[in-house]
Amino acid sequence: MTLESRIAEGLAAMDLTLPEGSAAKLAAYLELIAKWNRVHNLTAVRETDQMVVLHVLDSLSLLPHIAPAKALLDVGSGPGLPGIPVAIARPELSVTLLDSSHKKCAFLRQVKAELALENVEVVCERVEGWKPPPRFDAVVSRAFSDLADFVEQARHLVAPQGTLIAMKGVHPFDEIARVPATHRVARVLEIRVPSLEAKRHLVFLEAA
Repeated sequence: MTLESRIAEGLAAMDLTLPEGSAAKLAAYLELIAKWNRVHNLTAVRETDQMVVLHVLDSLSLLPHIAPAKALLDVGSGPGLPGIPVAIARPELSVTLLDSSHKKCAFLRQVKAELALENVEVVCERVEGWKPPPRFDAVVSRAFSDLADFVEQARHLVAPQGTLIAMKGVHPFDEIARVPATHRVARVLEIRVPSLEAKRHLVFLEAA
C-alpha cells in the first residue's frame, strides 16, 4: 500500500474530509521528513509508515476542536507538528510555526516552499521572547513538557478570547494541579487516533 493510500485510509477512519490532493501533500511531507531525518535527526520516528499514525493522524486529531479559529500558532513546532498537517487540511486557516532551532526552521521553510503552503508562516524565535502584534485564536503545542511552562511562556501570544491547547498522552493530573492561577483548565478531552494504542488527550486552557 502506498503512503498516500495509508493516509487516506486513516482519514476515512477518523471521518475527516480534507481538500482534494491533501493526502498526496501529506505523503510528500512525510517523505521530506524522512529525507532530512537521514542527516538532521528531526524526529525519533524513522519509518514513514509509523509517521502516518504518530505524526499525521495524531496531529489531525486536533481538527474538530479548532473550528472557530482563524489564526493558529504551533509553539515548539519542531518538524512541523501539528502545524503542517493542520495547514494542509485547512488551507483557509492561517498557521504560524514557531521554533527556536535554525535547523528545524530551515526544514519548515523548505516544506512551505516545496508544498506551496501559502497559509503557513515560519518564525525562528524563542517562544517567551517573541511578541507579534496580532495575537492568535488558538495556540497549540505538542512538544512542551509541562502545562505550567506552556502557560507561562506562551500566554502572551493568545488573543483575549483565545485558547491554549496542549496535546498530551495520558491524562496529566499532576500537571493540571500546577497550572498558574492566571489560567484555568476549561476541559480535558480524550481523543482516539486510529491504530494508536497509546492514550491521547487535549487540554484546553483559558485565562482565568
